[in-house]
Amino acid sequence: MSVKTYAKAINEAHQQLLASDPRVFVIGQGSESPWFVGTTTVGLVETFGDERVIDTPISELVVTGSAIGAAMSGMRPIVFHPRLDFMYLAMDPIINHCAIWHYMFGGQVNVPVTIRGIINRGGEQAAQHSQSPFAMYAHVPGIKIVCPASPYDAKGLLVAAVQDDNPVLYCDDRWLYSLEEEVPDEIYSVPIGKGRRCCEGTDISLVTYSYLVPHAVQAAKELAQEGISVEVIDLRSLRPMDYGLIFESVEKTGRLVMADPEWPVCSIGDHVTSMVSRHCFSALKAPIEQINFPDCPVPASTPLEKAFFPGKLEIMDACRLVVKE
Repeated sequence: MSVKTYAKAINEAHQQLLASDPRVFVIGQGSESPWFVGTTTVGLVETFGDERVIDTPISELVVTGSAIGAAMSGMRPIVFHPRLDFMYLAMDPIINHCAIWHYMFGGQVNVPVTIRGIINRGGEQAAQHSQSPFAMYAHVPGIKIVCPASPYDAKGLLVAAVQDDNPVLYCDDRWLYSLEEEVPDEIYSVPIGKGRRCCEGTDISLVTYSYLVPHAVQAAKELAQEGISVEVIDLRSLRPMDYGLIFESVEKTGRLVMADPEWPVCSIGDHVTSMVSRHCFSALKAPIEQINFPDCPVPASTPLEKAFFPGKLEIMDACRLVVKE
């Protein structure tokens, strides 16, 4: 056990997966470039060679399709997209092929591919480089989706994704790369489909994921000074989702704030609030509050970015409102 950053935890997971399983290989554009992937793949080429860590041209469709074909042939590829935005170009093999082939072949074919989509928010990257369209992929049956929000989960969920026999979309956020915590040095996995209770509370269930988890935890600490007890739930996994943990928390607190780092229409947050309304309606003491991005493209200027991306302050305001109601 040692203290590691989120980025180092991802790098270590790659190292140990490549070392422990000859079927694993890494493929994508910019595997040796900090501009593309930060430090998450540093040293992989030097250690394992360019036949197992493959730097490709900019060709999202072909690279993803190749990885899916390799997975069907018995390999366990990690194909990465340095910008989740441009993974749209690989929608056809992701949605029409790897997500449904196990079903269409009557369970005789598995597609154990890990599709790593990196989220690059902020930095004046504007509308084509700052998106996080989680719900577009969560809509499709047959693909699992995980969004680690801590160094421990960043390593453990990547290992679990590669070891899973199903296609897994693994979304890591560069805003989290500098987070630090103690992480086991050995290889381990975190179960896909299990959320985590970050802190206990009795007044409000605050459900969130991805970069908003640290904001939510800090908000809960500060609201405690105001006498508001907030329970923070990190979804970890968007599909499958840990409904049991969410319902258990809402049944206890009677209030829900959903902090969702994406657009509001047909979002993950909409799904969570809908499920809570259907299954925990009688427990609710106040209307549900939901936080999303504004319903517009991501802006470029720094002042507009600060207004666009929600954080601790917006979460605290929503919690105060739901308690008042």
